[in-house]
Amino acid sequence: MNTHRLRTPWPSTDTVVVTDAGLETWLVFDHDVDLPAFAAYPLVAEAVGRALLLEYYGYYADIAQSIAAAVVLEAPTWRANPDWAATLGHDRVQLAEFIAASVAVVDEVRGSWAGHQPFLIGGTVGPRGDGYRIESTMDPDTAADYHSFQIECMAAAGVDVVTALTMGYIEEAVGIARSAQVAGLPVIVSFTVETDGRLPSGMSLADAIAATDAATSGYPTHYMINCAHPTHFGHVLDGTAAWTARIGGLRANASQLSHAELDEMVELDAGDPDDLAARYVELRSLLPGL
Repeated sequence: MNTHRLRTPWPSTDTVVVTDAGLETWLVFDHDVDLPAFAAYPLVAEAVGRALLLEYYGYYADIAQSIAAAVVLEAPTWRANPDWAATLGHDRVQLAEFIAASVAVVDEVRGSWAGHQPFLIGGTVGPRGDGYRIESTMDPDTAADYHSFQIECMAAAGVDVVTALTMGYIEEAVGIARSAQVAGLPVIVSFTVETDGRLPSGMSLADAIAATDAATSGYPTHYMINCAHPTHFGHVLDGTAAWTARIGGLRANASQLSHAELDEMVELDAGDPDDLAARYVELRSLLPGL
């Protein structure tokens, strides 16, 4: 049941939307923050952590305002699901409080937004397991039930959209989409891919988008690709295919390293920002929905 406040709708399709990108990487490598379980949400409980989050989000809000773009900033909730919270010693009551405080941080940034385009608060939902390796799977019904706690907490806290990031197999993506629909929230589904352009499950990106749409009656607002370099997926895109038109966002890695290589990194591989920017421009010709 949807009993939540009026939400900011997703901008029109011809509007550029700026997102944030790589919060946890920024915290760990640029600010030497210790993130057990790679979880950023506990930072909202301390002044220093909140200040870092406000700095991070403010940077992207400033970019969006400077180019007259819309912006969607994601609450630091990628790891804020019950299993990961339990590894940090947080029960569901505590987790709900952390989720509400996480959304409040982004809402504070929105309070100072002076842009003319919409500012949306995203509620990030990450995978139940590892973001890069599939060690166990759920069917869609199990996934919907599992993720419903986090999604309902984010809905109550006032997010405008659910963003499922780093999805490695479709059943979990389908479950999150269904749970978001029950909560009355729009959802964006973002798949990650390996260097061959396929999901960690081995499924092609084309099949993953088509199958998720089929299982949800096309409920996702659009799809994204995240945590992969354009060289990993550019070769599988077909600008004339219907599934490609469903891709409406990118949060690419600057590094060309594989997921396995990135997992072993102790120093940041920043990649080539100029090359990445040029590849983004090239990808716009292949992604009509971008």
